[in-house]
Amino acid sequence: MSAPILRPASVAALLSVVLVAGCGTPRRPMAAAPTSGVPAAGTAAAPSAVPAPSPSARTGIGARPRPGVAACSVFPADNVWHADVSRRPVHSRSAAIIGTIGPASAVHADFGAGTWQGASIGIPITVVAGGQRRVQVTFEYSGESDPGPYPIPPDAAVEGGPRGDGDRHVIVWDRDACRAYELFDAHPVGAGWRAGSGAVFDLRSNRMRPAGWTSADAAGLSILAGLVRYDEVAAGQIDHAIRVTVPRTRTGWTWPASHSASGNTESSLPQLGQRLRLKRSVDVARLPRQARIVAEAMQRYGVIVADHGSAWFISGAPDRRWDNDALHTLGGLRGNDFEVVDVAGMMVSRTSGATR
Repeated sequence: MSAPILRPASVAALLSVVLVAGCGTPRRPMAAAPTSGVPAAGTAAAPSAVPAPSPSARTGIGARPRPGVAACSVFPADNVWHADVSRRPVHSRSAAIIGTIGPASAVHADFGAGTWQGASIGIPITVVAGGQRRVQVTFEYSGESDPGPYPIPPDAAVEGGPRGDGDRHVIVWDRDACRAYELFDAHPVGAGWRAGSGAVFDLRSNRMRPAGWTSADAAGLSILAGLVRYDEVAAGQIDHAIRVTVPRTRTGWTWPASHSASGNTESSLPQLGQRLRLKRSVDVARLPRQARIVAEAMQRYGVIVADHGSAWFISGAPDRRWDNDALHTLGGLRGNDFEVVDVAGMMVSRTSGATR
């Protein structure tokens, strides 16, 4: 797998974007003002190719899958993340939207084994048990963040590492309560944390965030739901859409997103929440196993535009067992191999992630 590249700046209508080297996504523009609202227990630090951690170090979901994964699925089976979109109609502006994302740009697996600039590659997941002590979290965007306390350990894994200056996502999965606690721009402070924004997701519910609210992602979506995890690929199938970033978006959002991070009105731009899929005509059979399973998921479940960043960067959790060379073959897929899906007929309600 080639070294991660510097991400291009997104067009920020309201705030500037901070560019980050490597696998962290650029910080996204936020609204100027709020509009209103597995594995077994144990916590996770990002796995890497550096010397083995001490026995007290935490291990990630990808690093060590354990019994009990099925006990807490990530959202119900009828949730939009799990919807098969392989035969949904093509959006009327598909060609134009793909053209603005980058038709010649390559897909990049923004996750893998080992480290880049001292940090694991991808967005790590920290798994906790129901008894994890809850701590206070203060938010810059408190009007669009779910209040604490959050069950975040002091040594929770941070995207980009402890000294990372990127998006610094923290994803905590409480498998006993079946909830995800997600932070953007998270920093440990004393006995607690401070963050740009935060969201709590009941993984047994289809309830969405209030209209106009962000989450730890610009789109207001769960990051955990869209991550490629090693345990899924090892099992032979990913059963959900995958998180993807694009350089620019249009104002507003497309269901199931709940938040806009752009003032651009160009109709050819995608919106946050836009569903794309790898075309059925693309032959993925010759890809190495790990890459093929990811590509098959992009054909069946698609990808969902979740944040600003480099074009066609798909997100996953780090794991020392990823084959970086295999994941790198996804770079043979280009923007022109994708199309935009019309999801209007799938929606049951604008306040629910349930699908017809």
